[in-house]
Amino acid sequence: MKVLISNDDGVNANGIDFLNNELKKSHETLIIAPHKERSSCGHGISLGEPLRVKKIKENIYQCSGYPADCILVGVGHLCKQDKPDLVVSGINHGANLGQDRYYSGTIAAAREAAFRGIPSIAVSLVTQSIKDVEHFEVAAKFVKRLVDKNIHQLIPAQSLLNINVPNVSEEKIAGAMITFAGFQEYSEEVVQRNDTRGEKYYWVGGTYSGHKDIEGSDGNAVAQNYISINLQDLSGKTITNLKPLESLLKDLNED
Repeated sequence: MKVLISNDDGVNANGIDFLNNELKKSHETLIIAPHKERSSCGHGISLGEPLRVKKIKENIYQCSGYPADCILVGVGHLCKQDKPDLVVSGINHGANLGQDRYYSGTIAAAREAAFRGIPSIAVSLVTQSIKDVEHFEVAAKFVKRLVDKNIHQLIPAQSLLNINVPNVSEEKIAGAMITFAGFQEYSEEVVQRNDTRGEKYYWVGGTYSGHKDIEGSDGNAVAQNYISINLQDLSGKTITNLKPLESLLKDLNED
């Protein structure tokens, strides 16, 4: 299978490296990712300015634009003659749960692929701090299991899978479950500060204070060490007709 890989953390991020190394064991992979950190850029694209694409090494490219730009270039040019069977975006350093998915460049890359009729997955590791021990290998192995079982055939047109993996060792993973998007809670989302000259400015990005306790939500699942799998349409609404996917997850949980 041919898999196009992108992210919003940048081409040199650990998560995309773990993902590529795992998937290329069994599949043909090609990376095109932003040349620098593009977290929380949403579904931005570069209009009115050139996109610079540079080959870093075999099958790995960096792009000066946003994650959605990467998919536009990857699908429209790098893979023009041989379209990918699947697009995987990630592995993001940090959660994409609840309403936060609307800010996510990781999910935007997957959504852009869905716009173009290509099955897609966004995958994130639910780290809380840059100081956390990172279990990217757990997320990468899980994605490979899905890809090996032809997950692309179970993703309906005009939709994407949003996967969030608890940042714990493999033996602590409780399983995988289908979820719906919950709600993340933050305190002081916009903080007023003063610079060294006493000038007032604002800092966006509040302190995470938890998630709403909603049974079946993505936040609840991850808090209980379950891998959250949320199938959503292009507006972000959860898709509920999931019999084939439920059957696949049952097999994975029993392995």
